Amino acid sequence: MEKEHVNALNILVCTPGRLLQHMDETPNFDCSQLQVLVLDEADRILDVGFKKTLNAIVAQLPKRRQTLLFSATQTKSIQDLARLSLKDPEYISVHEDAETATPNRLQQTAMIVPLEQKLDMLWSFVKAHLNSKILVFLSSCKQVKFVFEAFKKLRPGVPLKCLHGRMKQEKRMGIYSQFCESHSVLFSTDVASRGLDFNKAVDWVVQVDCPDDVASYIHRVGRTARYLAGGRSVLFLMPSEMKMLEKLQTAKIPVQFIKANTKRLQPVSGLLSALLVKYPDMQQLAQRAFITYLRSIHIQKDKEVFDVLKLSIEDFSASLGLPMTPKVRFLNQKIKGKKVFGKSALLESEDSEKENDAEIPSEKLDIVTFKEGSVDRLKENLEIGDSEEENVEKGFLQMKDALNDGGPKTGEIEDLVPATRVLKKKKLKINIHRPVGSRVVFDEEGNTLPPLARVADRKNVDDSSLLDQDKREEYYKKMREQMKHVDKEDKVVDRQRRREKRIKEKMKRKIGSMGLEEDGEGEDDLSGSEEEGRKYKRSKIYFDSDSDNADTTGSKDNAGIITDSISLAEQEALALKLLGSMHS
Repeated sequence: MEKEHVNALNILVCTPGRLLQHMDETPNFDCSQLQVLVLDEADRILDVGFKKTLNAIVAQLPKRRQTLLFSATQTKSIQDLARLSLKDPEYISVHEDAETATPNRLQQTAMIVPLEQKLDMLWSFVKAHLNSKILVFLSSCKQVKFVFEAFKKLRPGVPLKCLHGRMKQEKRMGIYSQFCESHSVLFSTDVASRGLDFNKAVDWVVQVDCPDDVASYIHRVGRTARYLAGGRSVLFLMPSEMKMLEKLQTAKIPVQFIKANTKRLQPVSGLLSALLVKYPDMQQLAQRAFITYLRSIHIQKDKEVFDVLKLSIEDFSASLGLPMTPKVRFLNQKIKGKKVFGKSALLESEDSEKENDAEIPSEKLDIVTFKEGSVDRLKENLEIGDSEEENVEKGFLQMKDALNDGGPKTGEIEDLVPATRVLKKKKLKINIHRPVGSRVVFDEEGNTLPPLARVADRKNVDDSSLLDQDKREEYYKKMREQMKHVDKEDKVVDRQRRREKRIKEKMKRKIGSMGLEEDGEGEDDLSGSEEEGRKYKRSKIYFDSDSDNADTTGSKDNAGIITDSISLAEQEALALKLLGSMHS
């Protein structure tokens, strides 16, 4: 149906890949009369990922046309514009004279959250804003799946939904509609950062993982404070990602630094450990989330912000509830003499769930050895406040310009999350020269006795003779005789029990044979054999036959009954009885 109607359309809205497919496969598809080409999210379409597709499309379009590019972060690359055959393009900016690059109605905040405390902070934030519509951004699909499944089982008290690029379009639209209708929390990747306009305003945009660049940040926070509505956003930054805050301020994005009320922080790592034990499938999700996050950091080009060697790998694995740190193969080079904020860990590779489908660099690395270090955490210096969202300064978040106050202080470490496992720092060694303990025996009065005092006669023998060899031999001989006597008694009891069992079995067989004889049917001879489990079959009675093959000499049959001894009248009576039993 789509191929039939596509040629008759005046306005066609489609993705680059779908348009190129129609150009190559749809018969009589003609673009020679095209007058206007519109590219929405132009910076993304002109990116490297769509380079080949867009070049193939532009090659089939007429050169004399009007081209319009729309994006919140418009590209000004001469090479990109030349690919579209643009000459002397005119730039139109809605906020050209504005002091900031984002709407004034958007309150943007950022806070330092160590990697191992991100889930604790996210859980506490959700619990403190149960009546809000929250959009949470994570780096990979596997992270979205794990956090969604884990939080859903923990039941925070608000509906939860997830959205990522691995879903089919129909399911995405259903989740999008549900999120627009009611207050809920939507966990998503960057697939929801562009092109989505929610009917009811999004109250909070929470960026758990740092965006790739300034443009990604602008598109993420652009899901709230749309048109005349207001909105809020919060960005979780690790200490190693503080360079991103400087880049945001350079791009005229007013981000206010805040601190969380750590007294209201609710650790969730212990609950995740219990979930992974109760639901074995969750452990695989946690491992994939762990691996794909490290991969997303590893493939980033901006190493000033993203450095996987500065991450506390062991603590991050424990925060997900994993009993052991998984192994990743893409970090397999041993870098010597480099201090990092982490501990030794080997990591195992997985397919990347990043939405941009970026690939791992081709260079191969050896095993990375993470040395022991620490990550500076937040200092608890805030008071417990009200839980109302309107008064954020007294709630879970402390609206305070910490950058003007000297910025985050380092060197003060406080573990807010209880340890979920014991880290093995060194191998255990057995000291063969350690002193060996001796067994002490006490009597009823509390006096110590030699170890073998119980085998001797305590009444007539003093303590000095308790260890005599003759006494011990006599005691052992006596015990052996006693064991032989008890063994004989046990054998007699066992024989008696088996004899009684055979008698019972024999009586049951006799009772069964008596019942069969009353019915007039023959039985095998019960010889009273003691073999257990023997089955008896009814013997067949053979009567005289008029056929030539019949034995007329009156031989004895298998049942031991002589057929000649049975008269004709008795045979007829038996036959009538058998026929009567068959009809009944």
